[in-house]
Amino acid sequence: MSPTAAAARTLRTANMNDVPAVTRLLGRAFHEDPFFRWFFPTEERRMARTARACALLAGFGYVPSGYTTVAECREDSVRGPVVRGAALWAPPGAAPEGFAVTLRSLPHWSRLVGLSRIPEIARYTGELRADVPEEPHWYLALLGADPGARGTGVGSQLLRAGLARADADGVPVHLDTTNPANLGYYERYGFQVVRVLSDPRAPSAYCMVRPPAA
Repeated sequence: MSPTAAAARTLRTANMNDVPAVTRLLGRAFHEDPFFRWFFPTEERRMARTARACALLAGFGYVPSGYTTVAECREDSVRGPVVRGAALWAPPGAAPEGFAVTLRSLPHWSRLVGLSRIPEIARYTGELRADVPEEPHWYLALLGADPGARGTGVGSQLLRAGLARADADGVPVHLDTTNPANLGYYERYGFQVVRVLSDPRAPSAYCMVRPPAA
């Protein structure tokens, strides 16, 4: 059993001091994801740029304007707790990717991806948002575990905690994934594919919804 698997783990709400740790682990977790491979085609720069993109999402949007949970592990008696997983959520009524947040972060996105790609990316993300449920819902933007913590239940614990909050509110949960390998994982938690966005210029996206538990 790895030290991470054996570690005492707690979940808590993230604050702005957690953004660097959240950024690092999500950068490692998602740099090979189809979406970020399309976002950042240059392989040798992808991990660093994926981390910067996650920093913009977390730092400008989901930590201050949405709801972010981290899984914190105490892996030895010397070091303090280490963040090994994170889930970026938008509860009903929150707008961590809304107009005001987008306006503040746009100069940073322009430098990160290049000004010429902004229209292409905006078109793609706009197509994804066309499937957002009209009724109040929770939205799961990113769920990731540090690669060293995979297989230890970190991601599942974070997901179950978010689903419990949505069930307490009596509302559905929505997410998008561009990785078909994730479909079976989310289906085990009650998600269903409601639409597949197929675009030859970008990765296919699977829009999934989970109804509230009865």
